Amino acid sequence: MIFVTVGTQLAFDRLIASVDAWAEKNTGVEIFAQIGPGSFRPKNFKFESFVSPTEANGLFRSADLVVSHAGMGSILTALKYKKPILVMPRKASLGEHRNEHQLATAKWLGNKAGISVANEAEDVCRILSERTQLRAGEGISEFASSDFTARLRGYIDN
Repeated sequence: MIFVTVGTQLAFDRLIASVDAWAEKNTGVEIFAQIGPGSFRPKNFKFESFVSPTEANGLFRSADLVVSHAGMGSILTALKYKKPILVMPRKASLGEHRNEHQLATAKWLGNKAGISVANEAEDVCRILSERTQLRAGEGISEFASSDFTARLRGYIDN
């Protein structure tokens, strides 16, 4: 199953429309999307505007692939559950966000294991068509490393 999420704050119709266009030509692939407050309504897969955090965690866990905006919450959750993630950064220049920080996030993380970046709709379609080649990264813990917390504790104590 492919889980598509745009996060909880903003619409991202460009991403949802891209996945919907791909899904129209790739019937039989199970896709579920959390589409946020957008106006675009996909015709080729199931969706909800919002899902609860518990539902979202379940969808992340059961997904073979996560498709998302380049938001750190979605990226970190996909890494936590060792799921490959395809991110498309929102562009402020297109009115999708307040600034271009997601472009910087995507550029910074784009060469990390388990993370693929699509800057345009055609990139989403191409990468989705090659999805069986995508692999998850090593995963991350939801807790800071003990080395880091020990160094931080030493700094605070001194």
